[in-house]
Amino acid sequence: MANHNEMNMGQHLLELRKRLMWSAGFIFLTTALAFVFHAQILTLLMEPAQGFANVPQGKPVYLDLTEFIGIAMKASLTVGVAASLPFVLFQVALFLAPGLKPNERRYLYILIPVSLIVFIIGAGFGYRIIFPPAVSFLLNFGSEIVTPMPRIGTYVNLMLSLLFWMGVVFETPVVLFFLSRLGVVSPEWLSRKRKYAIIIAFVLGALITPTFDPINQTLVAIPIIILFEAGIWLAKLGRSLRNRATKSANML
Repeated sequence: MANHNEMNMGQHLLELRKRLMWSAGFIFLTTALAFVFHAQILTLLMEPAQGFANVPQGKPVYLDLTEFIGIAMKASLTVGVAASLPFVLFQVALFLAPGLKPNERRYLYILIPVSLIVFIIGAGFGYRIIFPPAVSFLLNFGSEIVTPMPRIGTYVNLMLSLLFWMGVVFETPVVLFFLSRLGVVSPEWLSRKRKYAIIIAFVLGALITPTFDPINQTLVAIPIIILFEAGIWLAKLGRSLRNRATKSANML
C-alpha cells in the first residue's frame, strides 16, 4: 500500500471506496446471518422481562401487522453491525495507518480492541444490572389498576437504546486517556470539573434509564462517576507517556 503522503486525491478515494465496500459487504453478511437467528436474538433481548406474572403469557405483544418483522430486522441489523465492528474498525485502521507516525499507529492498534471490549462491558452492565430492575418497576407500577401489555417494538427499541448508551458511557476512561495523551486535557483540569461531572452523571442517569425511579437512575449515575474518576487516573498515565515521548524526542 502506498504511503498517504505519496497518494493523490484519486488514490485516496479509491482506497476509501475499497474499505467502505469491504465493510458494507461484511455488515450485510453478518446482518443476514443474524436474521437467520432473529428468534434467538429477540428471546435473549426479552429475557429481563420473562417471568413477570403481570404480563400476559410472560412476553410482549405486537399490534401492527408489520411490527414484529420490522423489529426483527432492526434487531438483526443492530447485531450485524455490532458483530462486524472489529472488521470495520480494522478497515479504518488499514486506511489511516500509512499516514500516521509509528507511535500514533501503535496507539491506534491498541485503541480499537480496548474500545470494543469496554463497549461490550458497558452494554453487558446495562443488560444485566440496569435493565432488569427498570423493567420490573415499569411492569409492576400500577399493576393493581391495569394489565401491562408491552409492545415488542417499544420494548426492543428501549433495550437497544439502553445497551448502546451504556456502551458509549463506558468509553469515558478510554477517551480521557487518549485526550490526555494528545495533550487536549490535563488531570488537573478534569479534577476541577469533578462537581460538574457528578451533575452530568445524574442527568445522564435520568436520560438513559427508562424510568423515573431514582434508584435505577442512581445505578447508572454511580458507574459514570466511577468511570470519570478512573479516567482521571488514566489521564495521568496518558500525560506521563506523553512527557516521556517528548523527552525521548528531544534527546534524539
